[in-house]
Amino acid sequence: MNYDFKNLSKQQMIEVFQSEDQALIEELYRQAYAVKEQHVGKKVYFRGIIELSNICDKDCFYCGIRKSNSKVNRYFMKKEEILEAAEWSWKMNYGSVVLQSGERCDKEFVDYIEDLLINIKKLSNQELGITLSLGEQSKETYRRWFEAGATRYLLRIESSNEELYKSLHPATHDHTERLRCLEYLRETGYQVGTGVMIGLPNQTYEDLVNDIMFFKEHDIDMIGMGPYVVHQDTPLANSMPDYDKKIQLGKALKMISLTRMFLKDVNIASTTALQALDPLGREYGLKAGANIIMPVLTDTKYREKYLLYNDKPCVDENATMCRACLENRIESVGETIGYGELGDSPHFKARSKDAGNT
Repeated sequence: MNYDFKNLSKQQMIEVFQSEDQALIEELYRQAYAVKEQHVGKKVYFRGIIELSNICDKDCFYCGIRKSNSKVNRYFMKKEEILEAAEWSWKMNYGSVVLQSGERCDKEFVDYIEDLLINIKKLSNQELGITLSLGEQSKETYRRWFEAGATRYLLRIESSNEELYKSLHPATHDHTERLRCLEYLRETGYQVGTGVMIGLPNQTYEDLVNDIMFFKEHDIDMIGMGPYVVHQDTPLANSMPDYDKKIQLGKALKMISLTRMFLKDVNIASTTALQALDPLGREYGLKAGANIIMPVLTDTKYREKYLLYNDKPCVDENATMCRACLENRIESVGETIGYGELGDSPHFKARSKDAGNT
């Protein structure tokens, strides 16, 4: 069956997800890559990720660092260690870093992050872009962190289907609150990022298409989504006895391509989880339409303690090794790295310009 990939209906998008026609799938990737080249270019932007703590107040059923997992050796990086990683990133000409951790919203944590942001901007002469991925917070906290120097925020909704979301979380987790936080981020002035997990237990292809529609309806600037990868010490570990890495990878790559076709000028990450499914997973993600890579900057002594899922790659490689490896991977698919560039979402720039003209 022939499709006009640039004008797919919802039903046709579902059919593409269902299809096992390799020629059709390759054509989807080809056209998604062409849209990427037209709207965001063939330049890959690095977001050096610092996983500063695995202490988490949340108890998500899929996550390896969930609060109830007693097997996790908890850590919290010292301020000096985080600043050293951020400075290394700046000196290596990365345009941005990501501060990520388990979710906390206590005063000590909020103050700590604010102080980090101020110091990272200072040590980099205000040049290093900062993305936060620190979960649900109050509007006031988002404002403080924004004013301290963060400009992007990634808050994944996991699924736009509230019932599916509930199956992944205890009753104390509120899908509505997560959506409210996205609005707080938008109102504060952040480049707003969100995303979902792909290939979840009981997730349908219609769910995934609805997720893409959600990104569009909420005018999202950045997409950070990846395949669901099992962690053995979680309640969901045995929920997919027919779990297949190849099928999960295929779903994730189709999701990247369809999102690129539908949203065009957003930033889309080729996540580390793709590489957990296939050694070339991140390269496949770039060829399917992604344009962001997140090299891990976390010190190797912490990496094995920040395992959200099984088979996480690069846990034994330091930041320098990761940089060299990713350079080779990106060159292998004919793309270049935007060293020294913020790589802001073109969608955000257009949205901000439109807002200024109203």
